[in-house]
Amino acid sequence: MVLGIDGGGTSCRAALADAAGNVLGRGKSGPANIMSDLEGARKSIVEAARLAFLDAGRDPALIPTVGAVLGLAGTNVGGYKQQLLDVLPFRESLVESDALIALNGALGDHDGAIAIIGTGSIFMSRKGKRLQTIGGWGFLLGDHASGARLGRSLLQEALLVHDDIRPGSALTRAVMERFEGDPRAIVKFGSVSKPGDFGTFAPMVFDFAAQGDPVALGLVARAASDIEEAVAALNLGDGDRLCLLGGLAGLYAPHLSEKYRAMLRPPLQDALGGAVAMAARMFGRAGTVAHG
Repeated sequence: MVLGIDGGGTSCRAALADAAGNVLGRGKSGPANIMSDLEGARKSIVEAARLAFLDAGRDPALIPTVGAVLGLAGTNVGGYKQQLLDVLPFRESLVESDALIALNGALGDHDGAIAIIGTGSIFMSRKGKRLQTIGGWGFLLGDHASGARLGRSLLQEALLVHDDIRPGSALTRAVMERFEGDPRAIVKFGSVSKPGDFGTFAPMVFDFAAQGDPVALGLVARAASDIEEAVAALNLGDGDRLCLLGGLAGLYAPHLSEKYRAMLRPPLQDALGGAVAMAARMFGRAGTVAHG
């Protein structure tokens, strides 16, 4: 058996599969961003794997016998990847970015690009064997158009309105109502919140945008422009596929310009499917792959 694992800033999903990549069971747990919370990510990974074993009717005590491919947020920064490899319970582990497993799942054997827009954001393209990655630098300095950044921008906008710097709207009034009209409560929330906490406000922006709220439409337009700017830097050719992935993908798609909407294609599989396919190729046969 093999494991595919997809971990992000909001949740971690695991799929237990046979050597051919046929999924036997699935599990889901909490956040798994190794850059923002390494120990929390490890716990989420193990719990998702345990639930996948149970869902498949298999004994979780077998977890140390399987090879796993993990696509995780935060692998591109610092030494977090190696630190995680040292504490994972699997027989063999391959830790890659969440973007790489998503790319494999979405494109299959085709050239093209993906834009993952969830709690965080990252962009990746493949042309033959050449990979290019943009973003994925985390909430503080990157993750443009992500749910976390969109939610934070909304809270910033609410404070600008409170200070009479910008005109308000039904959206900013709704935000203030959530904090009982107290701007200090917004500041306190921001000081203790993680990306996922800010991301909880992103659906609210899209809900109000659908009603024509001017503040919401402005926030979405700026974020959609960020997406287009990143995709343009990937230099896609005619006929290349563009797949929008992540929890906000379907919400952003209608707000892209016609040029980019015309490039959109549905993903062949999701990121977890990409991880399972990679795990089956690497660990599903006799022999093993070293940690790395």
